[in-house]
Amino acid sequence: MTGRLVVVGGGQAGFALIARLRALGDRRAITLVAGEASLPYQRPPLSKKYLLRDMTLDRLIYRPESWYRDQAIELRLSTRATAIDRAARRLSLSSGETLDYETLVLATGATPRHLPESLGGALDGVYTLRDFADADRLADAMQPGKRALIIGGGYIGLEAAAVARGLGLEVTLIEMADRILQRVAAPATSDLVRALHLSRGVDLREGTGLRELVGEEGRLRAAHLSDGTELPIDLAIVGIGVTANDALAREAGLATANGIVVDRHARTADPAIFAIGDCAVLPYGEMMVRLESVQNAVDQGEAVAALLAGGTEPYHPKPWFWSDQYDTKLQIAGFGLGHDRTVTRPGPRPGSASVWYFREGTLIAVDAINDAKAYVVGKKMIESGLSPTPEQVDDQTLDLKALLG
Repeated sequence: MTGRLVVVGGGQAGFALIARLRALGDRRAITLVAGEASLPYQRPPLSKKYLLRDMTLDRLIYRPESWYRDQAIELRLSTRATAIDRAARRLSLSSGETLDYETLVLATGATPRHLPESLGGALDGVYTLRDFADADRLADAMQPGKRALIIGGGYIGLEAAAVARGLGLEVTLIEMADRILQRVAAPATSDLVRALHLSRGVDLREGTGLRELVGEEGRLRAAHLSDGTELPIDLAIVGIGVTANDALAREAGLATANGIVVDRHARTADPAIFAIGDCAVLPYGEMMVRLESVQNAVDQGEAVAALLAGGTEPYHPKPWFWSDQYDTKLQIAGFGLGHDRTVTRPGPRPGSASVWYFREGTLIAVDAINDAKAYVVGKKMIESGLSPTPEQVDDQTLDLKALLG
């Protein structure tokens, strides 16, 4: 137990850190600084169950306010960190106050990229999705029969398209790249997900960008697309990626690269400052990556808690992700960046399949679509350092569990 810990950010990573630290018996002074007025809450359901009104905000909140009191954790809500004085170990706040710290953890997350005003991004009817207030506004707008344009064919855009179709909207999705999920998945996975959305009636246009959104009296009315189409629409959902919230660290002289650069202990070049979650660029094998996932946020937060409580173990990422679209669950184990071969294996029932990623003959990732066995087997193999050959995975007569030996 040492001096004050200040955590900036009320998302999954920051909460995981403080909860684990208290569970380990560490009673140092903790202050959590969060920009929103709400108690810290889960974000992934915002684009799924919350948007569908299947889940209310009270179910998203990690812990009630009484928990923070009981754990002697000071909450500074509706407050932004504005500057770090590293020499004095002092954090400036938007309230005009300052906080002295012995240890500072930046869990600042990432912000969705907005459509520029020059392209119509400020029109009424254009939405991005970051917090529950965004989700509330979007849910009110998603009425049956409305015409929605989804801009971006990544996971956020595809999940939004699935929700919109489920609510009875007419949906067009455009992706400027040659295929959906081009940045994060192999062509075989893109093919499977594309087929899913086409079967549900989504007008999916790849290799198609946005020229501009146009409106009347400030209200969105149509989209002009790069293929020359003018598309009448009632709302547009922007899913064109996120930018890591690393300005606070960068202005304090810490290394950033669309994220705050950290070592295997999640520590920056300043030994008193750590960064965790979506804002952190961390070592993974021989690469430096930023892992946007709940699992990484929790695991990295808990790893730093163990370190602060006296441990010495570095953080070893074991990436896994998921995406729910319609009644389909896409589960991803590992990290497929840099693969040189994939093998697609049919699943046990119609509509299920798995895509196995190899680099120089070694398994590095698995995408499983409604195929829990493939996901579980692939995840266990990657985490244990085992690897089947591509030929074994391609052998349909071989039971996947046999690959575990």
